Amino acid sequence: MSLIPRKYYFDDFFDDFVTSKDSAIMKCDIYEKDGNLTIEIDVPGFDKKDINIECKNGYLTVTAKRENTEESKDKNYLRKERSYGEYTRSFYVGDIDTTMINAKFNNGILAITVPKEEKQDNKTIIEIND
Repeated sequence: MSLIPRKYYFDDFFDDFVTSKDSAIMKCDIYEKDGNLTIEIDVPGFDKKDINIECKNGYLTVTAKRENTEESKDKNYLRKERSYGEYTRSFYVGDIDTTMINAKFNNGILAITVPKEEKQDNKTIIEIND
């Protein structure tokens, strides 16, 4: 009797041939500190100039673009895993003061500090008519 489920037998084998969608997503951590939200996104291998941050209609969108500028005609690749292209990740931050957003980039980690959206009590009591 095996304790390893059957579906896992070939997982490692196929990992070398199939790239998953998860490898293209910028991984992040989101936490609250000092009344602000901080989003830390892993963007290894990118330069600061390759990253764009935009806030529009309550969504904070981070785009990182890496182009393959290297000519590879003289190389005989045995394996090529590094990917090139454009990666995008969006976060809903609500109606906030965009001038208070702060971003820092250090050692492949982009840290974006966003003020928390102030919750407004939009409660309205509606009278029932006869």
